[in-house]
Amino acid sequence: MIRVLAAAFLLVLWAAVPARAHVVESGAELRVTQTFAAGEVTLVIAGVSSVPAPLLVSAHAVRSTGLQLGLELRSLADGSRSAGSARVGQGPAALPVRQAGPYELRVRAGGEASVIPFRVLVPAAAPWTMVMDGAFLVAGLLVVGGVLAGSRSRLLVGGASAAGAVAVAVMLLTPYLPPAPPEGAAPVTEAGRPYVQGRFSTLPARPATGAEFTLTLRLTDGATGRPVDDLAVHHEAPAHVVITSQDGAVFRHVHPLRTAPGVLSVRLRLPSPGRYLAHAEIERQESGGQLVSGAFAVAGPARPEAEPQETAPQETAPQETAPQETATPRITPAEPVAGSPVTVEIGVEGPLQPWLGMPGHLIVRSEDGAYLAHAHGAAALRFTLTLPDPGRYQAWAQYVTGDRLVTRPFTMEVDR
Repeated sequence: MIRVLAAAFLLVLWAAVPARAHVVESGAELRVTQTFAAGEVTLVIAGVSSVPAPLLVSAHAVRSTGLQLGLELRSLADGSRSAGSARVGQGPAALPVRQAGPYELRVRAGGEASVIPFRVLVPAAAPWTMVMDGAFLVAGLLVVGGVLAGSRSRLLVGGASAAGAVAVAVMLLTPYLPPAPPEGAAPVTEAGRPYVQGRFSTLPARPATGAEFTLTLRLTDGATGRPVDDLAVHHEAPAHVVITSQDGAVFRHVHPLRTAPGVLSVRLRLPSPGRYLAHAEIERQESGGQLVSGAFAVAGPARPEAEPQETAPQETAPQETAPQETATPRITPAEPVAGSPVTVEIGVEGPLQPWLGMPGHLIVRSEDGAYLAHAHGAAALRFTLTLPDPGRYQAWAQYVTGDRLVTRPFTMEVDR
């Protein structure tokens, strides 16, 4: 009977903690990339092992500009605040935190501000470690009691054996058991949430070429209509927004600022008039990814391009498996077929630096803009994806080498 109870108890321990996706582990850093008008910045929020403690926040960029950021940390539990500043590419700011739980980090750069929600997590002792320690203690006490009581204490000796067996079993299974929820973690909710309804808008309503304007994305819950404010940080950003001109000649990959619950904004300048397509990749916590799309128009004469990134001339990828050349994409098979995997390889000179958590990114858009895919490549910049329909696709490979963010545009023709 004792063995049965011990086995049942271990099964309960095994199922005690559910798996959760996109939850930062206690002690791990959180990286959040934001696109300010002054440049793109990745905020690195270091993990803590205990509280109270200083929370270290640093700022990084592909090309260090020395941009000064104002930081303000607010606890959503008790309202306490702390402030500091960090300069891109330099040492971290230390913002004191008194307890675990939900916080907001307000980041200011020039006249812009972004509010980043996150949680301070502190490791918690797993319940099965306490069970193991308690079982060893009980086993020791029962053994001592049995020895003192002599041969009449078989029940005590049996209980000690059972307690020892439980302790040893827990000790052996500990590496395979899920970790305990850290202190400060969000309450466990039922997985799966309604799809998001997204709407893009611009201010002014009709942007002019070469002039700065604000592109805003408003997100609401598909069931309640309330603002969606539970985006998960995936690939180091809460949202990845791709803006392309209808003809594919203009391309932007940005990471908008959270300016209010359910509101994401980014300042842009676009060089050419015409229709532009906007696609936002988002993912709600405890849910799956979603692509939100929209369109807007830009008026005025064409202006010279002025972006702080290197862009190669538009080219058509050779439809053959010739030896790979630097900056020339190689496509396999040479004639891609709709619905079948295709591999794209990009030749690069020099070592690659991680950007958004990966060595390389490939964004592919159908000519009409109805389809957009975002793939990631390993160190060799090899991407594999499947294109659903025949036709011409615009593609942009992005990677960082040295202190340059390089964008390589090309096109692919897909057969039936």
